[in-house]
Amino acid sequence: MARLEGPLAELIDPRSIRLHEHAVDRFDAVRRAGQALVEVGAVAEPYIDAMIEREGSVSTFVGEGFAFPHATRAASADVDHDALVVLRFPEGVDWDGETVFVCIGIAARGRGYIGLLSRLATLLLDPMRADALRSATAPAEVYALLG
Repeated sequence: MARLEGPLAELIDPRSIRLHEHAVDRFDAVRRAGQALVEVGAVAEPYIDAMIEREGSVSTFVGEGFAFPHATRAASADVDHDALVVLRFPEGVDWDGETVFVCIGIAARGRGYIGLLSRLATLLLDPMRADALRSATAPAEVYALLG
């Protein structure tokens, strides 16, 4: 997998772009993101529980309809390689009173998640890019937006 300096799109396996998801609540959405990370071999199963635990203590909602769920550094032993997964919820998911349309799950070793969070947040400062990601219907659009 790519290093953190490269385009964010290099951290996304095509199988982990899911643009027509549904979740009953934020914990279901986080679980789905974690499962996508497991399915592409980025993390071991226990990482999902660590993501859920983090969400229970600190919301990963970042505004503008986005959430960036991830686990704490304590779960970095469960990370095989740095990766992102992109789940879009066209109907939205209640995120503790906010509505999330795009959930970008993060797996990173050590303190690498801090750099990823920062880079993702910077991308979303562009309102047109954020809107395009919220309405993306094809993986190619996601890659172009995060490239």
